Formats: sequence, C-alpha cells, structure tokens
Amino acid sequence: MNDAASFASAHFMTVAEVADVMRVSKMTVYRLVHSGELPAVRFGRSYRVPEGAVEDYLRTARVEGVSETA
Repeated sequence: MNDAASFASAHFMTVAEVADVMRVSKMTVYRLVHSGELPAVRFGRSYRVPEGAVEDYLRTARVEGVSETA
C-alpha cells in the first residue's frame, strides 16, 4: 500500500480526544508527543495523533511488577 492510501484510511484524534481516552491531561499528551513516545502529525498549530498510535501506546505501556489480572 502506498503512503497516500494509508493516509486516506487513517483516523486522527485531537490531543483533547487522546487525553480523554487515556484519562490524562492534555499537557501529558503534549509531553508524549514532544518526547517522541507518541507519534503525531502537525496540522497548522495543532497536533493530530493517529488512532492506531494511541492503541499501540496503550498496548505496550505497562507498569513493571503489576499483574495483568489485577
């Protein structure tokens, strides 16, 4: 699949939407974007985060020493 097709099917979320999903502040999302932990695209003065990137981040973000059944 070429880049144009992948962007056409991509769903982007605002920083506020990501913050709501992750239950954190918008500033926390901005920190994740600026540190490179959460990929984002800049549209003008605002950032948009691919929905898949949020899902990947949440899937891989785990706290050491906590069981998954807890």
